[in-house]
Amino acid sequence: MEQLAERGYAGCSVSAVAERAGVAVGSVYRHYPTKAALVVELFRKVVTREVEAVREVSERPGTPAERVVAVFDTFAGRALKTPRMAYALLAEPVDAPIEAERLVFRRAFRDVVAQHVADGVRSGVLPAQDADVTAAALVGAAAEVLIGPLTTGSADEVSGLRTFVLRSLGGSDAGHS
Repeated sequence: MEQLAERGYAGCSVSAVAERAGVAVGSVYRHYPTKAALVVELFRKVVTREVEAVREVSERPGTPAERVVAVFDTFAGRALKTPRMAYALLAEPVDAPIEAERLVFRRAFRDVVAQHVADGVRSGVLPAQDADVTAAALVGAAAEVLIGPLTTGSADEVSGLRTFVLRSLGGSDAGHS
């Protein structure tokens, strides 16, 4: 995990991981037949932790829109704390098995968001919309918004994400009618 956080996918070779762990390369290959298999396992662990973090924050009291905003505030805040790893999880060129894992990752986040969008529609506080489509679009947009800041270190580009999320849900933010 430390190797991925510091060097990204490209720098997470089996030999680099083995060296960092203080074991022989062959020892790593006994457990993981390829670099992709090793990183898929790592992605699963990291993503499970991240999904749980946003799920937990989304269950706090608030309106459905506030809960959705909390998901993206948490997602962005955590990503910006470990930008190299977040970039590897979101956008760095990777092998096909890791790309497939990214889809699982996005669906898990989508499902957390969709639950609150659907709750808002059912309760009448959000306009009628397909919760899964809205949630998928928001997850994709948030990932796209984060790519720049994750590579440049400038969090300023993320400041409009909250407003975008609220408006996409059919609401407004306090600063803009």
